[in-house]
Amino acid sequence: METANIFSRIENNVDQLRRRLRSPFLVWALPGMLKLSMSRFGSPRRVARLAAYLFTGVLLGAVPVLAPHAYARQQDTGFLNRSITVNGTVYHYVVYLPMDWTPKQKWPVILFLHGSGERGSDGLDETQVGLPNALRSHYERWPFVVVMPQVPYNHHHWTDPDIMAMAMAALNAEVKEFHGDPQRLYLTGMSLGGYGVWEIAKAYPGRFAAIAPVCGGIYWSYAPGRWHQPELVPEYVKAIGRTPVWLFHGADDPVISPAQSQIMYAAIAAAGGNVRFWEYANYHHNAWDRAYTDPQLPEWFLSHRLSDIATTKPYAEKRIIPIHTPPIHVDPSVYDAYQGEYVDAGVTQLTVFRQGNKLMSRNRTGDQTELLPELPNRFFYPSGSSTRITFEKGPDGRVTGLTFSDDRHQELWVKAP
Repeated sequence: METANIFSRIENNVDQLRRRLRSPFLVWALPGMLKLSMSRFGSPRRVARLAAYLFTGVLLGAVPVLAPHAYARQQDTGFLNRSITVNGTVYHYVVYLPMDWTPKQKWPVILFLHGSGERGSDGLDETQVGLPNALRSHYERWPFVVVMPQVPYNHHHWTDPDIMAMAMAALNAEVKEFHGDPQRLYLTGMSLGGYGVWEIAKAYPGRFAAIAPVCGGIYWSYAPGRWHQPELVPEYVKAIGRTPVWLFHGADDPVISPAQSQIMYAAIAAAGGNVRFWEYANYHHNAWDRAYTDPQLPEWFLSHRLSDIATTKPYAEKRIIPIHTPPIHVDPSVYDAYQGEYVDAGVTQLTVFRQGNKLMSRNRTGDQTELLPELPNRFFYPSGSSTRITFEKGPDGRVTGLTFSDDRHQELWVKAP
């Protein structure tokens, strides 16, 4: 009698669960399983214990039905490791996913080609220089999926057909995996990767909505004979057509001559293409430090779509970008009030002093640098960095501290008495 009552209660509960879940096999099979168990387990307590195990199993199996969203896997974002096999060779690379990535929309995608110093087989070194650093510093400027393949050692280059095929295979894989927009695919690279930008743009015409070679060219350092092939320039210009191009190069680049970018700019402009050229005065090979920190670059990419190329109007613009803005003239006597030690948490961060008519700074490691005036109370470094030093005054007009800031953050350091 006791066993029958237990079974009756369990059967009622199962029937309620059955109505909620509609069809799971275990729920339908459970009463029969319990009846079969009655013949094997005479004790009501044993039957109840078995029923509890079975009922728990059903509930656990039903959780995905009751709450499917609880088991939905959240997509990782940031720098993600990937690999691809091309012609029997495995290549490791990285894809960057914005923090707000969602599969509910199509995403613009950038194919980034690294420089010579980042070659390898680990699929990691290519994330250390250039655009990847800009992604870390200002992720909010770059709402792109960014594909970063890597050239292996052993004298390989981005201009090798098999390496170009690998880069395009990685791009295709990530466009598919992360809902890339075929209308908004962009190509950029630096140094060795700058060579690759021109070569991939020529080999895969009509694939990219815009390209941005940084300190690159079509005359490869490892193929000096190309300088004696006058037909090269027209070949590249024809393949690129009116695809928008933005070139960047250091005016004093000793590794890849800025003449390479000057030649391509002039040729594309003459052919009625859409091209701009930023030449950084007093800059050497590391033009990528300026190019990828320019907030206009991601905006420029996003302003172009593949379908717009056919109606793109001829455009040519060339600028010489100074390493920093021209300093204003300030009466050196103003500097007297700025002299002193500036402290944060009890540690002297900066010492400011006069050296003749110059205002100088010395940091914690003893490095001395001139401060150039942008305003009477705001100064910058000759290096052209975004750092600004602004001297703060109290109500009585006395200098109380300085604000040390760049385009990412700012700190207030108090002037020591």
